[in-house]
Amino acid sequence: MRIPTAVKALLAASALLPLLAHAESNVQTGSGTLSATAHVDFAVTIPQLLYLRVGNGSTYTTGAYTSVTTIDEITFAPAAGAVGNGTAVAGVGGDLNGGVETAAVIGNGGTITLIATASGALQDAAGDSIDYTQITTTAASNTTGTVLGAPTLANGASNTITLTPAAHATVFQDAKWTFQYANTVTPPAGTYGGVNTNNGRVVYTASMP
Repeated sequence: MRIPTAVKALLAASALLPLLAHAESNVQTGSGTLSATAHVDFAVTIPQLLYLRVGNGSTYTTGAYTSVTTIDEITFAPAAGAVGNGTAVAGVGGDLNGGVETAAVIGNGGTITLIATASGALQDAAGDSIDYTQITTTAASNTTGTVLGAPTLANGASNTITLTPAAHATVFQDAKWTFQYANTVTPPAGTYGGVNTNNGRVVYTASMP
């Protein structure tokens, strides 16, 4: 089928429309010094981002933010002759070992709040319990200038840590969180908590408006 010349011209012009909408040309003629200008407009759209890491997780210092589903377990085992003597017990496990976890919060939408929530006190199979106040968290410097504070664990919701943006609505804080068992009580023998059992799991939640 033959396409009329007018239709061909219209199709050709339509193909050029995207270029005409985003580019510019300028022709100058005459003698002497000539100057021609062309303009380009640029825009960058940044999505809102909220990143939380406690323990194993993706690299974040290079801007590689991905979700990692690995959940760490930290265990404590006081020696038989030292139960309840008030000497803190170091943990086993954590991505940095020795009960130490990498913790990081990154966001670009303003103030961020951070809390930790447990379902209740740690329990054993017999129904005995150990309060979460027996597990302490100490925050130490990692890679950022501001150390990310750690919520104080409780048999429910912890205190709220408020992270204020340093500049331009951006928060970038990390820390090394060291978990220890305070060992100031003498509970019945048994295993308290565990892998998502007997209230052994704590959920950390970062929220950004």
